[in-house]
This record gives sequence, structure tokens and C-alpha cells, in this order.
Amino acid sequence: MNTGSNEPGEVAVATDETEVDGVKGDSEQELGSRAPEFVKARRALHLSWQVGVFVIGLAIVVTGIILLPLPGPGWVIIFGGMAVWATEFVWAQLVLRWTKRKVTEAAQRALDPKVRRRNIILTTIGLVIVGVLLGIYLWKFGIVMPWKIKDQ
Repeated sequence: MNTGSNEPGEVAVATDETEVDGVKGDSEQELGSRAPEFVKARRALHLSWQVGVFVIGLAIVVTGIILLPLPGPGWVIIFGGMAVWATEFVWAQLVLRWTKRKVTEAAQRALDPKVRRRNIILTTIGLVIVGVLLGIYLWKFGIVMPWKIKDQ
């Protein structure tokens, strides 16, 4: 997975970002731990902090995975767990940056008038096909519920 750019062979590198009015942009914050300084200063405390963040993030991601087939916001919860991991781990920050970029690109493509028109046409054709198939089924078999079958 190339998280730095769309060019093959390039690698993402943490660089010094320019600040505007003393605030860095949301999309390009520096990579690394966001733990408080007193936690970073002590190796054992920082390691236990990372373990805690990992366990909490893992619990959230597993909850999201469980909710994928069930009614609920599975993907939102999974990305929430990734965001928890991204507070401490560089790999999660890179994955989130890549995901945000891809989602933004997909949203821009979906808003393209040609793509929207094509999607509307394909959806209409699909609904017509499903309607015709449903009509043929009802014409041939009628409305008989499986639990009301007589004379088995």
C-alpha cells in the first residue's frame, strides 16, 4: 500500500509542515504519538499507554466488525477504532490518511455529472428488470406464502 502518493515506488515521509497562524492543517498533522509529554518521557509508562490505546482500539474495531452483517454503523465504528489507534501509531495514521484521500476522490468522482447520469440510468434499468422478474413470478405463481401451502 502506497500511502505517500499515487506514484509507484515513493514512500511517505514525515516532514515539517508549514503552519498557518500557528495551527497545522487537519489533513497534514505530524506523524507520531499524541500522548502527553510526561507519558512519553517515561519508557514503561509510554509502553503501557500504547498497550492501552491498542486494546481500546482493538475492542472498537472488533465491535465494528461484528456490526458489519448486523444492522448498525459497522464501517463507521471500524474507522473510529482506527482513529483511536492513529492517536498513537504511525501505521494507523498513514492508513487513515490514505483512506481519507480515497474517500474524497470517490466522492468527487460520484459528483461528476456524467457518472451520476450513468448511475441513475443503470439503477433505473436494474429496477425495471427486477420489476419485470417480480411480475413474471407473480403471474406464474401468484401470491402464496410458503407457510400457507395446502395439501403437502
